[in-house]
Amino acid sequence: MAGRPVDHQRRAELLDAVVDYTVEHGFSEVSWRPVAAALGVSPTTLVHHFGTKEQMLVAILGRLRERIRAATSDRAGQQPDLAMAARAAWQRTSDPQQWPEFRLFFAVYGRALQAPQQFEGFLDRVVADWMSALVDEQGPDTDPATATRTATLVIATIRGLLLDLLATGDRDRVQDAAESFLASLE
Repeated sequence: MAGRPVDHQRRAELLDAVVDYTVEHGFSEVSWRPVAAALGVSPTTLVHHFGTKEQMLVAILGRLRERIRAATSDRAGQQPDLAMAARAAWQRTSDPQQWPEFRLFFAVYGRALQAPQQFEGFLDRVVADWMSALVDEQGPDTDPATATRTATLVIATIRGLLLDLLATGDRDRVQDAAESFLASLE
């Protein structure tokens, strides 16, 4: 006898709420009872929609990645422009309102590096999604090896600057460095 089917719309609503909870409370605080209590549902409801805790964590990471990507890739239909895309990504990621989301991102990144088998999907996509978009922003005439190398530098630099900003809060110094980097792409 099979259980009741998962309502995918309800699962998506719950997932957004779980991601919001996780951004606010941190990755280490994700467990059935506190999340269920915060959302006003039973732990059984979460199990029904997500399966195991690990499956819920994977879903959280996927939705977080979707949110970040959607917010930094709203240039559809425009001419490829790496400098503009990098500047838009930096503006989004360096916005203090987004810092809780990116603190969570870095916490998950660290955890995934310690337990790669548990977070294999996250590690597989954490660079690949953004890499593909930044390669595309360089246009079809750019040598693929050069485009990949440049995209790698953009990703590493923006993530490094963001990590520095989150760790130190020294906005003036980090913004100055970011402006210097972004100007080099123009």
